[in-house]
Parts: sequence; C-alpha cells; structure tokens
Amino acid sequence: MSTPQKHTNNLIKESSPYLLQHAHNPVHWEAWHDEVLQQAKDEKKLILISIGYAACHWCHVMEHECFEDEEVAETMNAHFVNIKVDREERPDIDHIYMDALQMMTGSGGWPLNILALPDGRPFWGATFVKKQEWIQVLNQLQQLYVADPNKIIGYAENMANGLKEINAVNSRDNQEYIQVSEIELMVNDWTKYFDTFLGGYKRAPKFMMPTNLNFLLHYSHTKKDNSVAEYVNTTLKRMAWGGIFDHVGGGFSRYSVDTKWHVPHFEKMLYDNGLLISLYANAYAATKNELYKNVVEKSIRFLQEELLDKSNGFYSSLDADSLTNDNKLVEGAFYVWQEVQLKQLLKDDYPIFRDYFSINSYGYWEEDNYVLIRDSDALDIAMNHSITKLELQQIISKCLSLLKDEREKRNKPRLDDKILTSWNGLALKGLTGAYKYLENDTYLELALNNANFILEHMIAEDGGLFRNYKNGKCTIHGFLEDYASIIDAFLGLYEISFDEQWLDHSLQLANYVIEHFSDTETGLFFFTSNNEDGLIRKTLEIADNVIPASNSIMAHNLHKLSKYYPEDNFEVRLNKMMKTMKPSIIKNPQNHTNWLHLSLLMDQKFFEVVSIGENFKPICKTLMKNYLPNVIFAASNAKTSNLPLLMNRYVMNKTLIYVCNHGSCQMPVEEPNKALDLVSPII
Repeated sequence: MSTPQKHTNNLIKESSPYLLQHAHNPVHWEAWHDEVLQQAKDEKKLILISIGYAACHWCHVMEHECFEDEEVAETMNAHFVNIKVDREERPDIDHIYMDALQMMTGSGGWPLNILALPDGRPFWGATFVKKQEWIQVLNQLQQLYVADPNKIIGYAENMANGLKEINAVNSRDNQEYIQVSEIELMVNDWTKYFDTFLGGYKRAPKFMMPTNLNFLLHYSHTKKDNSVAEYVNTTLKRMAWGGIFDHVGGGFSRYSVDTKWHVPHFEKMLYDNGLLISLYANAYAATKNELYKNVVEKSIRFLQEELLDKSNGFYSSLDADSLTNDNKLVEGAFYVWQEVQLKQLLKDDYPIFRDYFSINSYGYWEEDNYVLIRDSDALDIAMNHSITKLELQQIISKCLSLLKDEREKRNKPRLDDKILTSWNGLALKGLTGAYKYLENDTYLELALNNANFILEHMIAEDGGLFRNYKNGKCTIHGFLEDYASIIDAFLGLYEISFDEQWLDHSLQLANYVIEHFSDTETGLFFFTSNNEDGLIRKTLEIADNVIPASNSIMAHNLHKLSKYYPEDNFEVRLNKMMKTMKPSIIKNPQNHTNWLHLSLLMDQKFFEVVSIGENFKPICKTLMKNYLPNVIFAASNAKTSNLPLLMNRYVMNKTLIYVCNHGSCQMPVEEPNKALDLVSPII
C-alpha cells in the first residue's frame, strides 16, 4: 500500500527504485555519497546503514513497521546519519557489511542494518527488527557511545581488522594445479548432500545453484558418471516442474521455502533467469530433453515481456509482493490460484489441468491458494485420461494461455526498472547459449540488441564500464562483476556471430581490468577499481554463490582469451590465480564450483575448433549445437585476419575445419562429423 507523502528526504534525488521507495519516509535518509560520510565525521555522529533491494519482502515489512513510523524516525534522526543503500547498485558496500553481520551474528540476510563509527567501521548489526526493539537498541547504543566511546571504538577496530583478515588470500606460487583425481574425491564427498529424489540439497529452503549444476553437468558428461548425471537431471526436472518456475508466464523465482521446489519467495530476478537460461540450454544440448528446451523458451519470453526496456537493456527484478483486489500488498498474490477460479476458467479441461498441476494436497499452499506444481510425467497423466501425450500438451497449453490472460487483469508486482551491467551480462550470456543450442534467430537478435545497448550506454570515456543505467543516466562506475560478466557474454556472442568486434571488446575490457583492478600479490582482482577509495576494505570476491564470484568468471575469461590471444600473457595470469585459489577450492569445493569447473577444463584437453571458408556458418551451426564444454570456436570467410587462430589458414574454394589443442592442430577436415570425431574421445 502506498504511503501518504507527508515527508520528503534526500533519496528523492536518486534513481534507484529501492531508494525512491524510501524517499517519503520521515527518516532523514541519505544515499551513500562522500559528502554524507564527511558530514558524519564532522558532526561526530554514528552512521546507521540500512541495506536492501526493491524485490525484498522483509525490507518492505521493516520499512512499514519502522521507517514509516514517526517515533522511530525521531530516534534515528536525532542521533544518527542515516544512509540507505541499494545492495544491487552498490554490491561493494553490501559485501563488507554482510561479512560484518555474519561475523557478529553467524548469519546474514536483508534488510541488513548496521551501526558504524563516523568513519564507517561497523560495531553492531541485525536483519529485520521490530519497532520497539529497534528504538530500544538504537537508544542503548547511542547512550553507550556517549558514555563510553572507547568501548565501541575498540570493538569497531577489532571488527575492521577481522573484516580484512577473513577476506585475505595468500599467494601460492608453488602450488600444483588441481587434478581430475582430486576433483573426483571432492565430488564423491559432495554427493552425501544430494537430494536424489527431489533434487538440490537435503534441506529447506532450497536455492537453485546454476553454477554448481553447470559444473556437475560437465563433470558427469566427461567422466560418464551416470549417478551424478541422474542427480543433475532430477534437480533440473524438479525445478522446472516446481512452483518456483512460473508455468503461466515463464521465468524462475528466487528460491523455494520447502524441499520440493513448491512455494517460492516470489520475486523474480534477472540474474537468476540469465544463469538458468544458460544452464537449461546447456542441459538441452547434452540431453535433448524437450522439458529443458521449453524452460529456456518460456524464460526468454518472460525476459522479453516483463524485463526488456525499449532501449534493449534488461530491468533488474519483479517484486514478490503485489496488490490484492482489496488493495493489500501480499506476497505471491499475482501468481496463486484458487480452485473455484480454475474451475470457472478452465471448465471441461479442469480435471486434466488439476491432475497435471497438482490442485490437491500436494499443490496446496495456504488460505485456499494453490501454487502450480507438477509431480508426474505427462505420459502417465495422458494415459490416465485416455488421451495421447500430444493431446494433453495441447490442452495444457490452452489452459495456461487462458490463465495468462486472466492474470493480466490482476495488479502486477512492482518493477525494479534500473538496468545493471553485470546482470545484463548474465542475461546476454544466456541468450548466446540459447541461440547456439536452440537455433532460434530471435535469440541472436535479442543478444545483439542487448550487446549494442551496452556499447552505447554503459561504456565510460576512459574505456571502462558503468554499473547502472536509469532515465538515460549512469551514476556509478563498474565493479569487477560488471567487467567479468560482460567479457564472458561478449566472448559468447563472438562464438555465435563470429563478428570479431566482440572479441576486440572482450580483449579491451580484460586489459582494462588487469590495469585497474589487479592485486599483484595474489594474481586475483579487487572488486573495486584501484582508483576508488572511501570503503574500509578492498574486497577480493572469490567464493561462488548463486552468482559465480567475479574472480572466477574472470579466470574463465582469461582461459578463453589465452586461446584466442596466446601471445598476450593471459595464461600466465590465469596460472597465478589458479595456484592462489587451490587451497580454498579444496577446502570448500561447494563454494568454489566455478573454480572447480575451470580446474576440470584445464586438466582435460581443451580444443580450439576453427572453420575457414565460404560455408563456415552452416558448418559451425552443425558443430556448435552439440554439447562441447571443452571447445571454443573461431570462424571466418576472410582471406586474412589478425586473429591468431585464423591466420594463414584460408584455402581458395574450400571450407576447412581445424581442430587444435593449445595451438597444435590436426590435419584440416571438411566434414563436421570428422571434426567431432577428433574431439569426441574427450567429450
């Protein structure tokens, strides 16, 4: 429900939808700016930092209970410089204070509320806090700061030192690389946590972990490990069947609160869907399972219909909450169905729809609401209703179309319409994989339009990237994750378009990262540019989560770039990174799966497949629709090229295919099947 606009604070000057949601709170909020931090120092006031994001349900609850309340605002305004942070715009700030909260409490989450000294060093933190507890703790800590400031300063000093220590990484130049035999042991230990019946891990809530599944897909394919392959396919199937996937409108929600992927927190994030489009496209290439193809198609349609800006950038998210008919903000209101509604809408088709989407105790949520979830194969349901599988699919398609039309009449969830560079990179990478494996020209067009948007709007004057775009403006310089994901996406775009400008842009951005983000001691890259200051720690982001770590994406990028540009020392930098990371990977492989994936790629044969000649496009299409995770492609019909892989390989009136490994090439062949035979012993 919208708040009466009695007040206006300085967040009204910002572009972030999350910050603007708080612009009419009675709290005197400020955004994170140097002059605000200086104000805290000048006035010797504690800083209250509250971090959240637009699609965060509990952020909205705390805003309503605390930040819209006059009594709370009076306490906050009297004693603190109050700073609101959109964690999606400023992940650099979020990293530091989330680490602080986890050190203090053992857990984290959003809203993330921190009290810090005027210089930004934290000493207290919590997530959601009720009104009276919030007022009480703020008053107590303010009184302690006045009465015994050294006690708080001492704790903050220890916390600041701890924050640096937990993020410290030591250089390990004497390390050997991780071997496949070591990876096998790690995966074998990991399998103890697998839920082999419902997929994911044996716990709730359940998060979709696309990076983990992408690695396990490749691992099972390479090692011919049927049990891991079955686990991956069970997980992908159950996620696609679950309520976490929007069967009506496409796209995935954030995570499920239960073990069967049924009831999600209903927010839909661009990054989840970009990563999952990549994963399901890869899985379709490996298995040819039509379910996976359907997930890719519906998820991309969701991006087009709900998150695509007219400028061809993708918006960030849809909120979990939406308004009901009686004007109440309720989580999931847009997505759930009641049985009486379904019977009225679907009429004679309802019994089939009921069995297909579990309108029974399995699909029931709460308050007469059902979240659509599958639990049976389509063929079994078709046989139970004495129809063919094709007839069943036609009926279900018709029903979903009716539900979509009906749902459009409801109040839509709120849209976070800021455009973030890194998340667009993840979506763009998903589109390149979808085009490669599904061969839908619309996906190539979408990808090229998005990439050109990035070139037109997100490149700074010095050749670096901006982080955000809203209302024609970019206000924040890019972080490592922005560069890493865009380089990765542009490399993918080269492999489906063979337009060398995308390789050129990847090369330029990689060199920019090396020049401006390097930690020379470890070979890794800082999350923020070496030109940036003002934070209490320079973060090294190395642990893979739902989104892979920016450093692990950069390592994959360097691996590919070292194949395209073998003379540019990318391999030297990559080797230093991998040696530094080996102890962390072995100690906790589940939190370093993108690194583990790269270790697998580096320990097996990796091929450069080059096609040169007039017919290179159909040949490459034939080759690339196969699941070839240990192959990069280069192709052209030009007689000359500056790209090392293409040099001196053109032969008049022929289209040749070269299969190379670390620059050493087999005799060229002309038939795609013969080229596949040359890599097939390894794939």
